[in-house]
Amino acid sequence: VTSPVTQARHRSGGKWFRAAAAPPSLRGGGTVRSMSPPTLPVTGDAEADKLLIDNPLALMIGMLLDQQVPMEWAFGAPLRLKERLGGRLDATEVAAGDPAELEKIFRGPPALHRYPGSMAKRTHALCQHLVEHHGGDAAAVWAGVDDGRELLRRVKALPGYGTEKAKIFTALLAKRFGVRPAGWEQATAPFSDDQPRSVADIDSAETLQRVRSWKKAMKAEGRSKSD
Repeated sequence: VTSPVTQARHRSGGKWFRAAAAPPSLRGGGTVRSMSPPTLPVTGDAEADKLLIDNPLALMIGMLLDQQVPMEWAFGAPLRLKERLGGRLDATEVAAGDPAELEKIFRGPPALHRYPGSMAKRTHALCQHLVEHHGGDAAAVWAGVDDGRELLRRVKALPGYGTEKAKIFTALLAKRFGVRPAGWEQATAPFSDDQPRSVADIDSAETLQRVRSWKKAMKAEGRSKSD
């Protein structure tokens, strides 16, 4: 059975954020701001960036892989994975597939991650979770959720998502895609602020460089993204 979110996404030409982000005028910080088309120029590859915008599962997998490798590698991997899976990236199909075959796909060459074996297992577990709890639809994780703490709880329940990763991904949904349930700022703090500290803050080549510079400075001071 196709979920209402998936049906809405198909009707809107794959632009899932239109179905998930409501209303079109977003209230944040006491002001009303119109939602412009989302951008996430993080990979250096226009096709890979577009997949992150068009396919919520690709975005979710990219966030899953965003550890111990550069952001470009992590968020560029979903496109490579889609190509190796025959041109489709579907949670139900991945979940039903052989985990050993998925691991071979992750290993390449080239590998989709520095640790392809463990990340293949996490990707398979993520897709199984989506099938079991959200009808195989990644966008159903946030569709209709009107409380920021509940959204964070749902994201944190995803395999491979710890507290910090869940906060960053929830802030990414809010800042880049307009998925802003009440209280999202408090739920995702400090990643909801204006400091360019994570992928949630990237909307141009300039902000990508600012995030990189900030991370480098924090590392030099022995501090983390959440400091």
